[in-house]
Amino acid sequence: MDDALPVVRDTDLGSARLMPDIDRPRAWLLTVDGAPQSYVDLDEPTYLEFEYARRLGHVLDVLDAPGRPYDVVHLGGGALTLPRYLAATRPGSRQQVVEADRGLLAMVAEHLPLPKDAGITLHAADARAWLENAPGGSAEVLVADVFGGSRVPAHLTSVEYAREVARVLTDRGVYLANLADVAPFAFLRSQLATFGTLFTELALIAEPGVLRGRRFGNAVFVASHQPVDTAALARRTAADAFPARVQHGDAVRDFIGAARPVGDADAVPSPVPPDGAFGVG
Repeated sequence: MDDALPVVRDTDLGSARLMPDIDRPRAWLLTVDGAPQSYVDLDEPTYLEFEYARRLGHVLDVLDAPGRPYDVVHLGGGALTLPRYLAATRPGSRQQVVEADRGLLAMVAEHLPLPKDAGITLHAADARAWLENAPGGSAEVLVADVFGGSRVPAHLTSVEYAREVARVLTDRGVYLANLADVAPFAFLRSQLATFGTLFTELALIAEPGVLRGRRFGNAVFVASHQPVDTAALARRTAADAFPARVQHGDAVRDFIGAARPVGDADAVPSPVPPDGAFGVG
């Protein structure tokens, strides 16, 4: 790793590439099949490069008092950006990371090793299958960032999946998901409607241009039984280097409109990103 050469490997589910950042000595970009998956700075684990990762970080920051450890499940591993972030900002957190690509986990462990005291346990498994066998009420936070071929798999979008999420979370638990869509937002609206069948509090965080339908992009989705401090979240996201808007309450209900929840029988993956959406070849 000292010579900072790219690392390319065919893993179980695709072609993975680790590329060094010439501007940050021990920072790396992970892509899978050409799509960016993670960015990690080994010397500065609190640095979040991707816009959606920064927004997930903002939510994690406001859920409780600074520094308090969380019990967290991460569905989707990548280069373990958010687990590293939480290990640094909330030491003592117990984190379970579920990644279907065993080869990718091995590649990341070899070239971007975790600190020994990080409190992060890795599981090579399908996200939903693992979740269905997890103890009830065992997680305070569940973060879903699962993409297969740049799309969220259909089996992680249904009411049946949402029920498993609700079962594994504590009564005060919070679900966070990184989703991607474009106007007219059929997928994103259906996801809000689906989780609205089980959670009373919903929020959506995205760049204004995405919400206005001007371009394809990521949106962070928050679901919980108890209110999240959306005022504090709005302040953080508005002041970010990549400003975003927080929608909740009536704004989310208006956004959902006539969208209906989806079950396993009619669930579909998230839409195919348009050419050039990620800017990485």
